[in-house]
Amino acid sequence: MTEAAPPDLAARQDIAARLERLPLSRWHVTVRLVIGVVTFFEAFDQLLIAYTLPEITREWGLTSAGATSALTTGSVGMLLGALISGRLADRIGRVRVIAVCVAVTALGSVGMALCTSLAPFLVLRFVQGLAIGGEVPTAASYISELSGARRRGRFVLVYEVVFPAGLAVGALASAWIIPHWGWRALFALAAVPGVVAVLVQRRVPESPRWLAACGRTADAVRTLERIETEVRRSTGRDLPEPAPARPVTGGRTSTLGDLFTGRYRRRTAVLWTLWFVGYLANYGITSWLPTLYTRTYGMSTSASLWYSTAASVAGLVGCVLAAFTVDRFGRRVVLAVGLAATTAPMFVLAALGATSAPQLAVWSALAALFNFAVNISLYLYTPELYPTRSRALGCSMGGVLNRLGLITGPVLVGALHAATGDLSAVFLALGGITLVGTVVTALFAEETKGRTLEELSP
Repeated sequence: MTEAAPPDLAARQDIAARLERLPLSRWHVTVRLVIGVVTFFEAFDQLLIAYTLPEITREWGLTSAGATSALTTGSVGMLLGALISGRLADRIGRVRVIAVCVAVTALGSVGMALCTSLAPFLVLRFVQGLAIGGEVPTAASYISELSGARRRGRFVLVYEVVFPAGLAVGALASAWIIPHWGWRALFALAAVPGVVAVLVQRRVPESPRWLAACGRTADAVRTLERIETEVRRSTGRDLPEPAPARPVTGGRTSTLGDLFTGRYRRRTAVLWTLWFVGYLANYGITSWLPTLYTRTYGMSTSASLWYSTAASVAGLVGCVLAAFTVDRFGRRVVLAVGLAATTAPMFVLAALGATSAPQLAVWSALAALFNFAVNISLYLYTPELYPTRSRALGCSMGGVLNRLGLITGPVLVGALHAATGDLSAVFLALGGITLVGTVVTALFAEETKGRTLEELSP
């Protein structure tokens, strides 16, 4: 006779099974929309400094060192924010961390709009970076925990598409607002979504999976009952019976060591490799495109920016394609094919020598299409590979490797180009790096399609 699970574990099993049986409804879409608005504007804020820096440099008379500090301070903050947020979200809750992060981001934007010198601007940009770096992986954990196994890929990635969309809208808004109203108006606009922090706290429930994993079973049940009521109301139908509950292990406080024990050791090694490789290639290409078009091919600033948008638009298309194929083909296939298809254009550019601007635009856009698809899929794949007690921590550490790749890519490309003066060497190096990611994915990545979070990480 099978021994019954202790009451708290039985409750966690029941909560997971009840969440899995919920049909996709207007309630799910509303919650995804509220969190999506937050993430959209976090992306919007992320690159504002790049677009406003020329005006800030002129107004404050910044030196090259000052301009570099303005560009990098936020990235350092984002790295530390990603490092801190996972442990915090696994302790105090996903929704609370998300709400605090968006409020801090908005206040930082207000403060930067009012700054008249570099020093306070850098402090506020660093604090804002902490919030942006903390919100994105925490939100990915939260959205993943609300979704069922069958449609989790599309549900999560349709939400994640808002991040590259926010980057694109930030670029377009900057091009329109700065010439007409100046750089301060752009930061003032970025502060408006701070009101969403109130909506997050009032309209978005805490993750029942997290509440149950923390031992707050009564809160988890009450929250789930409210969710079930909303889903019934929005669908107009009774809910199906839950499938037999899968066993789960006891909850406890997460530690960094959890990511390197048992089955999670290989998962963490694979994920860290993919986060680093994906974002190194991404920012290694995109951050240097405007400079390459102007310095290498003698194009005007306006023309170089238009050429550079080809990669951003292609990347957004790649994210949408990933969202609508990842549940059909699986995470491992999308990641491996995406990395392989990123590698091929790199090697083509290395062989051709990137001898013209149109050649660079076409092949870099093709690489970006698949590279962005890989990177957005990691926001789905990472939460699936860790248990609830350490899911946010696992996502935040992925964010740390993301930021390390983001910083390393532009430095590597700049150093190679300065040392060799040859774009072939640059693209050969980037192609070699993404080839490593392809091999790692093909040999060691674990498929998660159609499996519940509890089945993957009991």
